Amino acid sequence: MEILNSILESISGDAPVLDVRRGLTWTAVVSRRVGLASSMVEKTGCNHGEGESREGTFTEMTALELARYCHDNDTTRASLGLAAINSLLEIAPESYGAVDGLKIAHDLGKNKNISIIGHFPDMEALSGIARNFWVIEKRPRQGDYTEEQGDKLLPQSDIVIISSTTLINHTLPGILERCRKDSVKMLLGPSTPLSRTLFDYGLDVLAGSVVTGKDTVLKSVSEGASFRQIKKTGGIRFVSIVKDYDDIIRRLS
Repeated sequence: MEILNSILESISGDAPVLDVRRGLTWTAVVSRRVGLASSMVEKTGCNHGEGESREGTFTEMTALELARYCHDNDTTRASLGLAAINSLLEIAPESYGAVDGLKIAHDLGKNKNISIIGHFPDMEALSGIARNFWVIEKRPRQGDYTEEQGDKLLPQSDIVIISSTTLINHTLPGILERCRKDSVKMLLGPSTPLSRTLFDYGLDVLAGSVVTGKDTVLKSVSEGASFRQIKKTGGIRFVSIVKDYDDIIRRLS
C-alpha cells in the first residue's frame, strides 16, 4: 500500500519496542512514545511473510520491524503495525491545535454535504448543521448507508470524514479515489498517524491524539477500556494538523 510505504519511508531512524499491550478495543506499542491503534480483530486473510509467527516476542523486535506489520491482511497484526508507526513518529504536540477533529468539521460544515466513514461519539451535532449528513459503513446500522451507496454519496460530499481504521483494513486509497478533488478530507481517530506525508494523498486534516500519561493509558488499554473511558482517566490529548486552512475555506465557499 503506497500510503503506508510513504509513511514508513518518512520515519527517521528506529527504536526498540519497550512494551506492547493488546486490549479488547485498543492496541498500544511503546518505543519513542506510546502509539495507539484500534484493535481490529476481524481476519481478512493471512500474509505473514514466511509464515513465522513472532507472537509473544514483540519486545525482541525493533519498532520499525513491527511497523511493517501494517501491510498484513490480518487486521489484528495490521493494528500492531499502525500502533508501532504511531510510536515512532516524532511530533511536537504543543505546536498543534488541541482540538477534536469533529469540532473542526462542525465549524466548517454548516449547510454542507458531509459524509463520515465510521461511527464516532457526538456525531449528532454535525448532523444538525449539515445540509446532508451521510454515515457510510462496511457493516451499516439503522440509518447508515452501505459502501455501495457511498460510491454515489462521496462525489456529492463537500466534507468527508474518514476513520483512521481505514489504514488498518487498507480501504483508505479506494475511499480517497471516490472523493471529489475539491472536497475537504479529514482522517479522524486515535489511530491517525500524525504524519504530514498523508497530505500528499489529498487529505487536508489529520485529527488524532497524543498519549501524555503513559502508565495511565497502558493500564486502561490492558483492561479493555473504550477510548471514551481512556479519555476520562486522563493521559490523552487531542491533536489536529491542518494542511492549509485558508485553502479549505476557499474550497468550501
